[in-house]
Amino acid sequence: MDCPISGVEVAEVVKQLHSGRAPGADEICPGYLKAMDVVGLLWLTRLCNIAWSSGAVPVQWQTGVVVPIFKKGDLRVCSNYRGITLLSLPGKVYSKVLERRVRSIVESQIEEEQCGFRPGRGTVDQLYTLARVMEGAWEFAQPIHMCFVDLEKAYDRVPRGTLWGTLQEYGVGGFLLRAIQSLYQRSVSLVRIAGSKSDLFPVRVGLRQGCPLSPVLFITFMDRISRRSRGVECVEFGGRRISSLLFADDVVLLASSSSDLQLLLGRFAAECEAAGMRISTSKSETMVLDRKRVACHLRVGGEVLPQVEEFKYLGVLFMSEGRRDREIDRRIGSASAVMRTLSRSVVVKRELSQKARLSIYRSIYVPILTYGHELWVMTERTRSRIQAAEMSFLRRVAGLSLRDRVRSSDIREGLGVEPLLLRIERSQLRWFGHLVRMPPGRLTGEVFRAFPAVRRPPGRPRTRWRGYISNLAHIIRFT
Repeated sequence: MDCPISGVEVAEVVKQLHSGRAPGADEICPGYLKAMDVVGLLWLTRLCNIAWSSGAVPVQWQTGVVVPIFKKGDLRVCSNYRGITLLSLPGKVYSKVLERRVRSIVESQIEEEQCGFRPGRGTVDQLYTLARVMEGAWEFAQPIHMCFVDLEKAYDRVPRGTLWGTLQEYGVGGFLLRAIQSLYQRSVSLVRIAGSKSDLFPVRVGLRQGCPLSPVLFITFMDRISRRSRGVECVEFGGRRISSLLFADDVVLLASSSSDLQLLLGRFAAECEAAGMRISTSKSETMVLDRKRVACHLRVGGEVLPQVEEFKYLGVLFMSEGRRDREIDRRIGSASAVMRTLSRSVVVKRELSQKARLSIYRSIYVPILTYGHELWVMTERTRSRIQAAEMSFLRRVAGLSLRDRVRSSDIREGLGVEPLLLRIERSQLRWFGHLVRMPPGRLTGEVFRAFPAVRRPPGRPRTRWRGYISNLAHIIRFT
C-alpha cells in the first residue's frame, strides 16, 4: 500500500463525483474536475502523488467551510441549525483514494456485528437481525435483555492520537497512515453565513465531516471498542453468539439476563471512556423481551438507565413483546401526517401538474410509508389499512374524493401506478432471495438460517416472518 497513486485510481474517483456537490475553500466545483481531459487528470494525479510522497497537503485541503442549515423551530435559536462542512473537492478525490486503500486493509477485519458504512450492507440488515432474534426468542420463551446505547457526539469526539494507534493495530501504517495524518495536521475551519466568513479556528479533535475517509475510520475505531468489550455471557441464537449490533454509532447490547447485560454495559462504557467517548445516560435506554414483566435496572456512572416498553432503533419501532403491528400503524400514521401537510401546501394546488404530484407520491410519501417493510408480517387488517392510506393520497393526486365513487383500480390505471401492496410484497420476496443468497459467515444470513435448539412452550405460536414469506411466494407463484 506504499506504492504511488495511479492515474486509474484518480480517474475512477473523479468519474464518480456527483455534479451537485458544493465547492470547498478553493471554490473548485465538481464540473471542473469531471471536464478534465487526460492531461488534466495527469496533473491531478501528480498533485496527489506530491502529497503522498511528502506527507503534506495544500492548506485548502485542510480547511473546512461550515455552513449552518436550518432544521426546524425558532430561526433565532442556534441549536435549531445543523452545520455541514464543505471540503475541497480535489482534496476529497485524494481522500477517496486513501479511503479505498484503507478499506482494502480493514474491511475483512471488521466484525459482522457492524453494518454501518460497509459495502453491501444497510440498515435493513441490522433491523432484520434484531427482529429475527426477538421473534425466535419470543417463540421459544427465551428472554433477551437489551440496552440501546447513545454515544454523545461520537463523530466529533474521536481522539486523533487514539485513532492513529487503532489504525496501526489494524495494519494501516507507512505512507498510508502518514497521508491520513497529513489531512488532520493543522486542520482548520471557518463559518460562512450569507456570503460572510468568520476567522479561521483550529479543529484538534474528531473526524472531518464530509470527508470520504471519515466513515471507514470511524467504524474501525468503533470495532476496536466493540472487540474489547467482549468476554461476557451474551445471547445465543441457533449456535451463533451475539453480544452487540452496531450501525456506525448506533449500538444495541444484548444478553440473556440483567446481570450479564450490566457486565457487558460496564465493559463497553469503560472501553468508550478509555477511547475518549462518552455514553449519554439521558438518551440510552433498556428493554426486556420476556413473556412476563421483568425489571432491568442498568447503571452507567451511578445513573440508572430508564427501562422502556418500546424503542425506535434505526427509525423502526421495536416492542418489548416483539410484535410488528404497532410499527406498521406508526408508518401509516407518519405517512398520513405528511399527506395532510402536503395537502395544505402543494398537492392541492391546481397549478401543480399531475406528474409533479406523482413525483411527490413516489419520492416522499411511499418511502415514509414503506420504510422497514422487509420485516413486516402483513395481516388482512394491515393490508386494508395500507391500501386505504395509499388510495387517500392517490385520490388527491387525481383530484377526486370518496364522493366521486371512482374505483381504486380505475384511479391507479388512470395514473399509471401499480398497487402499493404488490410493490411491498415484491420487495419482501426480493429481500428473502437476498437472505438465501448471503454467503456463510454473514450475521444476517446466519440468523435467517438459524433455528433455536430448545423446546417450544405450549400454545399457538405467532406467524413467523419466514412462514409468512413462504406463503406469499406460494400465492404469487400460483396467481
